[in-house]
Amino acid sequence: MMKQLVDKTGPEAAAEPEVLPGDLMTNRQRARLVLVLGALIAIGPLTIDMYLPALPAITAGLRTTETAVQLTLTGTLIGLASGQLLVGPLSDVVGRRMPLLAGLAAHIVASVLCVFAPNIAVLGALRVLQGLGVAAATVVATAVVRDLFSGTSFARIFSRLMLVMGLAPILAPTLGSGLLRWTEWRGVFAALAVLGALLIVVAALQLPETLAVARRRHGGVAATLRDYRGLLNDRAFVGLVLVAGLAMASLFAYVSGSSFVLQDQYGLDEQQFGLAFGAGAVGLIGGTQFNVRLLRRYTPQQILISALIAGTAAGLLLIVFAATGFGGLGTLLASLWLVLAAAGLALPNAPALAMSRHSEAAGTAAALLGAVQFGVGALSAPLAGLFGTGSVPMAIVIAGGMAAALAVMVLVVPRATLGAVDPDLAVAAH
Repeated sequence: MMKQLVDKTGPEAAAEPEVLPGDLMTNRQRARLVLVLGALIAIGPLTIDMYLPALPAITAGLRTTETAVQLTLTGTLIGLASGQLLVGPLSDVVGRRMPLLAGLAAHIVASVLCVFAPNIAVLGALRVLQGLGVAAATVVATAVVRDLFSGTSFARIFSRLMLVMGLAPILAPTLGSGLLRWTEWRGVFAALAVLGALLIVVAALQLPETLAVARRRHGGVAATLRDYRGLLNDRAFVGLVLVAGLAMASLFAYVSGSSFVLQDQYGLDEQQFGLAFGAGAVGLIGGTQFNVRLLRRYTPQQILISALIAGTAAGLLLIVFAATGFGGLGTLLASLWLVLAAAGLALPNAPALAMSRHSEAAGTAAALLGAVQFGVGALSAPLAGLFGTGSVPMAIVIAGGMAAALAVMVLVVPRATLGAVDPDLAVAAH
């Protein structure tokens, strides 16, 4: 039945462009679609975060340094960033299924090889391949929603998927901690391989092609390069993308540094770390969900600027608490929670404002946005480790990301050119 609905996006649907396949789905079909796409989106956070409790064990097991281990996270983010730049335009040309299945296959192979990685260099390279596979799942899941829905329906479905993306980071370290009770760190990658195998079966059987041949883009590499050039020539778009990337940098500085800070410096065990990390993710999710309510009264611009100011202030408090030790672990976690909540408000609105400027090249714009977000995150992940793995370096990078995002928003983005934004878009972006 779902395939029949998807087929209506071909030439026969040209006479009624306002009716998309998703509008014809029953509630049960929509629920099944959300489950499938939610699983595809969740593979990203699970791949990034599930091995975090094992970072100290990897450091000892491979006889390497904390900074080198943090670079394995950077490798995943590099794969995510570059993969989106490739998969986004490719899926607009050849359809959604082929890049998705190829990406999941690459993720499975990389995960299996990670189990047998002999040293940190090989593990880092394989994490890049894992990131490439995850990029395919993330981009295609987003594109499928765009193929099937628009307007309020798009916002509603995509918001549910982003809630999955928010929940996955909470569950990932906890799942990793549970695995580490009865296996070593290599077992985490074995679990990721099994998960990838399950997803490729589900995608092959339950997700039909959603981009009809008549709607695929033509022009090859030249057309793609023209789209990217047009985006990069838009100062406001570039500024907003940088804002989103710098806010993401704060998030990934926390992701990469928290395991060492909370376990090595504050003495939490793997299970306690999973709970503390989950509390931070609750702050991030709370910000994204509260954003929906705020959009009823305020513009995305107002919310974004306010969130960046609040995030910068909380980041400065974080530096003070980390440097002085005042209040111990409690004040450190509280200030971290405030920074993550501010990021939860900023991250939906910066992409919404950016995407609203280029609806004619939404797929390419989304790919560039995602690439910058994860690319800047890839740079921030090992940055704190260069100055040690304590709370102070992590706090400085987290606060610096928020402060830099605020500076770009104020100095680079011309506010007069932003114009009005459909609130549904800002809801969907989170």
